[in-house]
Amino acid sequence: MDSCFCVNTQWPAEEQLLNFQYIADLFIAVAYFSIPLELIYFVHKSAFFPYRWVLIQFGAFIVLCGATHFISLWTFSMHSKTILMVLAIAKMSTAAVSCVTALMFVHIIPDLLSVRTQESFLRSRVDELDREMGIIIKQEETGRHVRMLTHEIRNTLDRQTILRTTLVELGRILDLEECTLWMPSRRGLHLQVSHTLSNLMPVGSTVPSGLPILNEVFSSSKAIRIPPTCPLAGIKRPAAKFAPQEVVAVRVPLLNITNFQINHWPELSAKGFAVMVLFLPANGMRKWRDHELELVEVVTDQVAVALSHAAILEESMRARDQLMTQNIALDLARQEAEVAVHARKDFLAVMNHEMRTPMHAVIALCSLLLETELTPEQRLMMETILKSSNLLATFINDVLNLSRLEDGSLELDIRRFNLPGLFKEVVALVKPIAAVKRLPVNLTLALDLPVHAIGDERRLMQIMLNVVGNAIKFTKEGSITIEVSAMKQEYIKDWDLPQLYPAVSNGQFHLQVQVKDTGCGVAAKEIPLLFTKFAKPCGASSHQNVGTYLGLAICKRFVDLMGGSFWIESEGLGKGTTVTFSVRLESYENPSNEVTELAAQNAEVLQYRQFGRETDGIYLSVKRHQKYY
Repeated sequence: MDSCFCVNTQWPAEEQLLNFQYIADLFIAVAYFSIPLELIYFVHKSAFFPYRWVLIQFGAFIVLCGATHFISLWTFSMHSKTILMVLAIAKMSTAAVSCVTALMFVHIIPDLLSVRTQESFLRSRVDELDREMGIIIKQEETGRHVRMLTHEIRNTLDRQTILRTTLVELGRILDLEECTLWMPSRRGLHLQVSHTLSNLMPVGSTVPSGLPILNEVFSSSKAIRIPPTCPLAGIKRPAAKFAPQEVVAVRVPLLNITNFQINHWPELSAKGFAVMVLFLPANGMRKWRDHELELVEVVTDQVAVALSHAAILEESMRARDQLMTQNIALDLARQEAEVAVHARKDFLAVMNHEMRTPMHAVIALCSLLLETELTPEQRLMMETILKSSNLLATFINDVLNLSRLEDGSLELDIRRFNLPGLFKEVVALVKPIAAVKRLPVNLTLALDLPVHAIGDERRLMQIMLNVVGNAIKFTKEGSITIEVSAMKQEYIKDWDLPQLYPAVSNGQFHLQVQVKDTGCGVAAKEIPLLFTKFAKPCGASSHQNVGTYLGLAICKRFVDLMGGSFWIESEGLGKGTTVTFSVRLESYENPSNEVTELAAQNAEVLQYRQFGRETDGIYLSVKRHQKYY
């Protein structure tokens, strides 16, 4: 390799100076080579750095600068031309990279200058976050106090305890000098102090409810700062103390307090809103802060809800007490009713045995005496005795039947009987009574009426005698018409009258009986009274006042028991009456021959005669001996 001194020095080389340059270039090269390594480490560790390419270019520039200094170490002694070429290339590369890096810095410097602005923005953002964090901490503290106070309030449902606990806890949490609660009067004309924290405001103090400051408090759900000279803030304090600097008032909604009493004064009650007034200490060192006002507002809402719950509980307890009182009264009434029922049953049993038996004996003896030869005076007396006895016997029978119907002990006597024969027997029994008033009784039996039926023959005859007897009793002139027909199920379906003729099973039919008279008639509004026990229609005259007015009521219940319907129709007073009823019976097909049938009918006629004498003699005797008008 050729050695070369390309530049002729103008002074002789100093060995020591060359050594210093040699060492300096060495350290410069080392420093230039270490700086890119540090930059690479920084870029690698940083999560976000917007100028990575600039650092790469700057690192390349430093490396090339270090390379030129490092190559220059060989130029202090004899060196070849190759070293000069390498050094030239290194310097040219360094120049190129340095120019590019300088151009890049032209664009980066404005951004770097704006870092200060961004720093200011970040600082303001940090301050804002600190304030928000403080607000959150205050909110958490407020929430903790509210939860604690709410827990204390809801530990009881007594109104006085709720209000007292609220004042005590607010005074402890907010370090209040005084806290007062103003409740409205029953008429709402005044507000009166009901509770205080430190008794600086006398209990019972009043202010008019029309104060402007009260209107302002009532119209807002927020806590309102009020002047210390306001009547609501007129508390007593020693003369050495300053006047209170900060006083707030907040409304307390009274959601459901209907019978609220202040200190057990019955003339005072809650209506609309109450007012809570809170006083900070009078030293002037404290001011109301926003989170404290929010705490007060939240607590008042919780107090309103707690008072509402307490009122509802008290109302429910009062309702429960009233219900218990009513239950006790009902239980006593039930016991009395049971005693009355037992007494009635005992009375009916005694009346059935001890009164009917001698009454029947009196009636029988009077009937026998009337068949003997008596003087007119004696006959009149015996007829009077017989009439009175028959009336009393009829009353006893009606009461017994009604009692058995009401308690459900009456059962139907179901058996086979001759259906046409029953109605003929009824006509035979009532004709003598109708003949006294010269009233014809006409009986019409439908052609398809069954000869035999299965049902309660005695109750059916009792219904017929009562209905026909009433028709004769309330008819002065004209006639009585009885129409009897069998209503088949297919006819009922065609007429669409299920309410009057309920559905029947196979082998059953509805027997319809219609009794028409030309008597006094009934007003439409009085028809329901005919089925009421002991109720006399207004149209009944005083001459017709004989009887208990139980007949139709008993008949309707008999018809209901037999699965039928009972109704009365009349066009008005003086236009007659039509009584219609239907009962459910079972068909009976007699397989015997005609001779046997005739014999059975004759036997049944005799049986009806005997039945009429034994069971309905009382009824007929009454009708025969009544005076008709």
